[in-house]
Formats: sequence, structure tokens, C-alpha cells
Amino acid sequence: MRAWVRNSLIFIGLVVAILAIAAYVLLSGQTAEYTIEQLSGPNPEISDPRSESFPTIKIAEITGWGDDESPIVADDLTVSRFAEGLDHPRQMYRLPNGDILVAETNSPPRENTGIEGWVFRNLIARAGAGSASANRISLLRDADGDGIAEQKSVFLEGLNSPFGMALIGDTLYVANTDAVLAFPYSEGDTKITAKGEKIADLNDSKPNNHWTRNLIASADGTSLFVAVGSNSNIGENGMDTETQRAAILEIQLDLDNELREYASGLRNPVGMDIHPETDALWTVVNERDMLGPDLVPDYLAEVGLGTQFGWPHYYYGGYQDTRVEEPLLRDLSDYIRKPDYALGAHVAPLGVVFSHESAFCGDFAKGAFIARHGSWNRKPAAGYDVVYVAFADDGEPTEALPVDILTGFLTDGGDARGRPTMVEIDATGALLVTDDVTGIIWRVAPKPGSCPAVAETTEAGDTTS
Repeated sequence: MRAWVRNSLIFIGLVVAILAIAAYVLLSGQTAEYTIEQLSGPNPEISDPRSESFPTIKIAEITGWGDDESPIVADDLTVSRFAEGLDHPRQMYRLPNGDILVAETNSPPRENTGIEGWVFRNLIARAGAGSASANRISLLRDADGDGIAEQKSVFLEGLNSPFGMALIGDTLYVANTDAVLAFPYSEGDTKITAKGEKIADLNDSKPNNHWTRNLIASADGTSLFVAVGSNSNIGENGMDTETQRAAILEIQLDLDNELREYASGLRNPVGMDIHPETDALWTVVNERDMLGPDLVPDYLAEVGLGTQFGWPHYYYGGYQDTRVEEPLLRDLSDYIRKPDYALGAHVAPLGVVFSHESAFCGDFAKGAFIARHGSWNRKPAAGYDVVYVAFADDGEPTEALPVDILTGFLTDGGDARGRPTMVEIDATGALLVTDDVTGIIWRVAPKPGSCPAVAETTEAGDTTS
């Protein structure tokens, strides 16, 4: 009898906790005082922190796309489905023959326990990220150049939450959440069965928050850059778990794969690209939470050897985060690099690719396409789109605000049809966008005739760049 009473009380307590959490999710949090436009560009508004003991929660529930539905595309552009039926597609990589590799992946199993773990698992499930990782890379081939991948095959499998890919010569490098592997590759291969050779270990200390590991080759092909996000929001899991995290690492292939920290203080860098004219490395970064809906702007930044962006003690240049428990031995604010360009607070930028060598022309000929995955902790919601940031001839962003390229992911009712994730340029020069929660890859291209290069490759069926 006592056991029955005890179990009943536990059950009632759990129900009350769930209802309280549900009420908080529906009613909690502060409303933004600044627009995303005010929090964007080279000189965003940096407001005073607004304390939060628990983050604002504003999850857009995923409803998916109807068969005849698609995102809204900017004027003079078209959007279509390049591929669908994928399992949480994330990063893409275009091979020299035009084939597209796509990582079908998700986080490794979460070890969060108790009520906190329950809340976290339910939040990510609502946001469309709760499924187990497929742990594979698939190959998509558009042999006739009509903008639709008619061939799909498993290229690599048995991986561990894979994300980044880079080809140098006849070696394909793949970044798992815990290591970078090297595989032999021959042009035209549709499957790799060889066992990968580990060339670098990566820190995947539990709980392994920010599990993605993006990868890009240096302009000269002698190094690999690896983006590794922090294991926490502001170091609360202990700085001993943050070794070689919140950083971009460099694997020096010409120095027997020596691993070093290339740039640091980047809370969660994900997308990276090399500027085609300056050879500089650029990345997009997801900044910290629980300073209110207007802080801190996520950003786009040029990254050089030894640059420090401040995490966890500083944000957006010299602003100090007084919540950080790790002692600050001396004032370093004068040494913290300010980001080049703000993208709005909590918009979650993931993918970035430069347009310089694409088929886009006019206003979109020389800049960066950026996929903003969308907020989970801002009212009103922000992101859920693909934007374009114009660059000047000196290789730096202009003063112009981001321009919408692909919208309509977020409905008027606050639900989300999908979430744009990563971006790549296909062999015809069109922009590919993964929509991870619906398994679709969208293809954005100039309307026929508006940019001659696209019209010519489409008519000829040419799949070479």
C-alpha cells in the first residue's frame, strides 16, 4: 500500500512538473525590443543584458511542406526540389565531377538526465531534431543537368555523427564528431568501402553540446580547418571539457597532420568558406544564450591565425559576460576581435558559401549566401531563411543589411514548414540548401535569361562548372 501511495505521489509530481514546464514554454520569456535589422550589419545595436534564470522558449513546431509547396524566393530567382526523402541532411560537398555529397546526420545520443534532460529532449524533438543519426554520407548525381538529382546512393556509412567533408587530391576527409578520417577517392566513385584512417582526434567530451564538426581545406591544400563548437553556453560544464573547443582547429597535412588551435573564442562556429579572391577563411558563429532576446548577435567573421573572439568571457568585441565563473586573470578586452558582420540575435546561422564563382549575377554576384536555421529562444522568432550579405571589392562586407533570398519557412501562425541548414553551389552554379527537418534539398537559381551562364548550362545539359 505504501509503495502504491509513493508511486502515485511520484506520478502526480511528475504530471505537475510537466504541466509547469508546458506552461512556461507557452508563456515564458522576454520579448525582443530590437528588430533583427537593428541587430544586423557591421555595427549592430548592442543593448544592456537582460537577465534570464531560464531561457526564453519559443519553439516553432515543424509542419512540413505539401507536395506543391516551396519556400518563397527573391525576385528574378527560381526555387525547386533538387532532392528529397533524405534523413536529416546537413552539410553538402560538391565533388569535381559535379556529384553532391550530403551528410545525413544528427547528434550522437544525448546523456542529459532528469527533468532537465526530459525538457531538452522534448524541445529538440519539437524543433525536428530528435531522431537518431543515420550516420552516413549519400551521393546525389544530376547527370543530365536538369536541376534534379535522379541518382541517390549510399556513399559512406557506419560513421559517427559525420558533418564536414573536403577533398584534396585523391583523399576525401570526413569529420565525425570525435575524429577526422581520411578515405581514398577516385573520380566518379559512387561508394567508398575502405576503412577510414584517423588523422586527428576531436574533443567530444560529454554532454558534447554543439556536436557538429565542419571541415574545409585551406586555399593551398596544405591544411584542413575544423570548426568545433563549445561544450556549453558559457563554460558551465567546466573549462576542462572545453579543450580545443569553441575554436577553429588546423590540421597541418604537410607537418604530419599536426593539430593546432587556429582561432579561438568562437562559441559555435559551423559554416566556413574561403573567400575566392583573398583566400581568407570566413565562418558564421552562433553566440551565447540567456542574456535576453536581443543579445548576443550571431555573426559572420574573417578568421586568421591567432585571432581571439572572446568566448566565454567576452562577446562582440570587448563586452564582458559577468556570468562566467571561470576566473578572468586580467582584462583582455583590447585583444578581443570584433566580428565583421552581425546576422541578428539567436538566428542560428549554420551554412555559408560565397557567390563569386556561382551563376548568380548583378546584386548577388559577389557576396555570401547564409542559411539561418532559426531561433528556439526568441520572441518573436527570427531566422528560418537564407540571406545574402554583399561584399565589396576589398573582400569585406558592405554596409548593406542582409537581403532575403529564401523565406516562407516560418508560417504566420508561428509554425515552421522546414529549417534551412547548409548551403553549397552545384555544378551549374545554382545554390543548394538543405532543409534538415523535412529531408529536402532546395535548388535556387536565376530565372532563365537573367544570368546567361545559367541559361546556357540549363539548355545544354552541361554539368560542369
